[in-house]
Amino acid sequence: MTYQTKIDTFGETIAQNGAPWDAIDAETAARMQIQNRFPTGLDIAKYTAKIMRQDMDAYDADPAAYTQSLGCWHGFIAQQKMISIKKHFGSTKQRYLYLSGWMVAALRSEFGPLPDQSMHEKTSVPALIEELYTFLKQADARELGGLFRHLDAARENGDAVEAKRIENAIENHETHVVPIIADIDAGFGNAEATYLLAKKMIEAGACALQIENQVSDEKQCGHQDGKVTVPHEDFLQKIRAIRYAFLEMSVEDGIIVARTDSLGAGLTKQIAFSKEPGDLGDQYNAFLDCDEVDPANVSNGQVFISRDGKLMAPKRLPSNLFQFRAGTGEDRCVLDCITALQNGADLLWIETEKPHVEQIAGMVDRVREVVPNAKLVYNNSPSFNWTLNFRQQVFDAWEEAGKDVSAFDRDRLMSEDYDATELAIEADEKIRTFQADAAKRAGIFHHLITLPTYHTAALSTDNLAKRYFGEEGMLGYVKNVQREEIRQGIACVKHQNMAGSDIGDDHKDAFAGEAALKAGGADNTMNQFEAA
Repeated sequence: MTYQTKIDTFGETIAQNGAPWDAIDAETAARMQIQNRFPTGLDIAKYTAKIMRQDMDAYDADPAAYTQSLGCWHGFIAQQKMISIKKHFGSTKQRYLYLSGWMVAALRSEFGPLPDQSMHEKTSVPALIEELYTFLKQADARELGGLFRHLDAARENGDAVEAKRIENAIENHETHVVPIIADIDAGFGNAEATYLLAKKMIEAGACALQIENQVSDEKQCGHQDGKVTVPHEDFLQKIRAIRYAFLEMSVEDGIIVARTDSLGAGLTKQIAFSKEPGDLGDQYNAFLDCDEVDPANVSNGQVFISRDGKLMAPKRLPSNLFQFRAGTGEDRCVLDCITALQNGADLLWIETEKPHVEQIAGMVDRVREVVPNAKLVYNNSPSFNWTLNFRQQVFDAWEEAGKDVSAFDRDRLMSEDYDATELAIEADEKIRTFQADAAKRAGIFHHLITLPTYHTAALSTDNLAKRYFGEEGMLGYVKNVQREEIRQGIACVKHQNMAGSDIGDDHKDAFAGEAALKAGGADNTMNQFEAA
């Protein structure tokens, strides 16, 4: 529907309602509706799910068409990210949001900072999803409001060509609203709890939910020790629960990301139920670290399973957890991935201990022998020391190729002393191309950084505090913040506008007409930035 058609439609409605609606302006109503393209979170989830499905198909056709996101812990951060993307690249295509459970725990819990162990209020997750989209919708309203004001100015100046150009820009406006991959941790309880929370997250706007195969009440950050996984059937119940939640909420295109932590998880809480040799429960149990038991030497409290006609005792720790055999992590990851995809998951997430393309590709190749179009969401984690990892990868490759590495200490490769060396330059180039390389070789459809804005907030605040409270004083802010905002065209240098003052003035015009007391007058100090 064109801009003018919307105005005409509202005009007809106003005319039909007669005198009670005489004060309502059709064009203002059309503008307000355009500025609120997504009235509900479900509208967002349905819209973004279709985008993500299209992107997945595009990636299957060409691995260069991978997607990316940055984790955001506040609506303002998400808003500024998407405004920046539109400014620098002209489109939000293939750029998403990521909601990290780690950042919810560390930054958004009423308990204060918490470790990533699912101790935060689960309702804070859908609340943050709603907040993120509220800020993105406000970015739409702000940008469109500017176009409306430019349209009014063109009309007042009698410039019909410019007015038509702006109308076309309004009709073809690209929204800041993009898909979000939202972390539901291990489901915050049993399958029913997972289903209930999934519905809340979908209702808030989430089109893609990421769930992991850890024990819910033992959950740990994927980059910490002590992770405990569940038997496959327990995990598959939660995948089914999420699918039912999507279907119940009429988001048929909803996406499930199945995460396996098995590579770094050496423990399980349960022995899987098995009916016959070779079934899924038996395959899970086959990874347990067991000792054969002589029935004549059974000790008190031992737990037993049978394997190949033998009585076996799984090794049980004082925590009542059972341990897996060392070196089985990759095999368990592959089985986790295959079974998840065969039972309703759309994408995989393999949590690794380092960013190594061939390590990831080795597992994905095995998965694709069974599920040819398997693809990953991958955590380009700040928990990795990217500089050290890639310098060591180059060092090892050089050493294997017989190249002289005597000038380097492998354990000290993080040192600034090496920054200008050929080795460091080659490592940086591998970091730069990591996402494209891994998308092509290792089946990674979506690259994300879980906690980037946590780190950037800390770094920028440290730099400002050091300068402002030091000898630079106010210059520490002006030179390194405001001056750079102006010169780089950062929209929130006009912070009143960013917070919605112009949108509020537009509404005051509509509601009060000449009686409106507006903020954007000649005395508004924001006018000092008009030339910026």
